[in-house]
Amino acid sequence: MFFLIKLKIQYFDKGCVVIKAIIFDFDGTLADTLPVCFYAFQAVFKEFDNIEINPDEIKAMFGPSETGIIRENLMDSNLDKAIELYYEKYSEKHQDLVNKNEEINDLLLLLKREGYKLGIVTGKASRSLLISLDCLNMNDLFDVIITGDDVSIPKPHPEGLIKALAQLNIKNTDAIFLGDSDADILAGKQANVHTIGVQWLPNYQTLEFGVQPDQMLSNINEFIQALKKLHV
Repeated sequence: MFFLIKLKIQYFDKGCVVIKAIIFDFDGTLADTLPVCFYAFQAVFKEFDNIEINPDEIKAMFGPSETGIIRENLMDSNLDKAIELYYEKYSEKHQDLVNKNEEINDLLLLLKREGYKLGIVTGKASRSLLISLDCLNMNDLFDVIITGDDVSIPKPHPEGLIKALAQLNIKNTDAIFLGDSDADILAGKQANVHTIGVQWLPNYQTLEFGVQPDQMLSNINEFIQALKKLHV
């Protein structure tokens, strides 16, 4: 309930910093897309390498975009066909495996109304992110989007966050970054932004953070209620 008030104190006693931008990871943070990611990857590795892989094995590959994951881990040489199958399966099962989350949508709309700049920094490829944004009615909500296709080095490197801040013309002290993995928190810390570890969706990447976020958040409604009381 007092999350953002606490955040305000931590920032403002260092020089009256106003938070202007809120940047999110996507998979496991803004959308419960991990099940459809697992489904699509499992289909690809079964079809081309004839192996069964479990979600933990897939999580261990996370970092590069889906295209990068397939190119780096698939033994079969038909990489382009495998990538196309991934997107086919991702799109085909998105409606069945990814539920729309009204709390997330309400949060984003509230942040927009309050005048925050919103961003996404994700390891996802642009193609799959666009599929998800369209299916979840999240188009036109974000001021900047940086995908795995837009960086040369994926998270935990801070390149994506640094690019997002530059495009927003926002200082690192004026932004916060929310994510559900150690890679997110490391990227945020290396970009010198306030980091928030979230576990507010049914499926998220990190059960226990190996790198301690500046804040932990497990309830979207607490975030919304606290934000309504905070006018920055």
